[in-house]
Amino acid sequence: MEILVPYDPTEPKRRLRPALDAPERHAFAEAMLTDVIGAIDTAGQVPVVLTPAESSLRCPCEVVHDARSLSTAVTAQISRRLTAGAPAVGVIMADCALVTPETVERFVSTPGPVVLAPGRGGGTNGLVIREPAFTADYHGASILDHRQVAATLGSPATEVDSMRLSTDIDEPVDLPEVLLHSDGQAAALLRSWGFTLSRDDGRVGVTR
Repeated sequence: MEILVPYDPTEPKRRLRPALDAPERHAFAEAMLTDVIGAIDTAGQVPVVLTPAESSLRCPCEVVHDARSLSTAVTAQISRRLTAGAPAVGVIMADCALVTPETVERFVSTPGPVVLAPGRGGGTNGLVIREPAFTADYHGASILDHRQVAATLGSPATEVDSMRLSTDIDEPVDLPEVLLHSDGQAAALLRSWGFTLSRDDGRVGVTR
């Protein structure tokens, strides 16, 4: 299965500013992307990076440039591939740094016309689509929108409950999850910058 990995190299991970400077945010975002691509590839699936901007990004996979909105670009790529005969098309976000090959295998093997992986805070971190009329909608609480799209199509969504897929790394409070649950390039990069786990006040955080 081809799995789209949306990635915008323009000022990535701005909400991590309290913890990382601009060059570090770029490096960290690319490390997470590399981890996601690696998990997809190791699971025997085909990663395709979907990016809105021409960049010097080097990926060991196909890179598709589409300057339109995320929702429009993802919808177009899903529709094109399904119309061309693909039985299913997946989407996994580039900041899902905890994803493993086993996570990917479980996700893509879940049956149903519309399979969703909810993200924390109302987002949608993963899709497996087998319905050509599906339209992506990443505005606001996108998981609610995607449930509604599936229902409108007469294809009630199947949801995958996965800690690894639900965790996207957006803010400093998310960084402990990378050190706790990943051994990929993103975790190695944080450690190389001096980040370690702290256990103050009953909650695990990070110090540098």
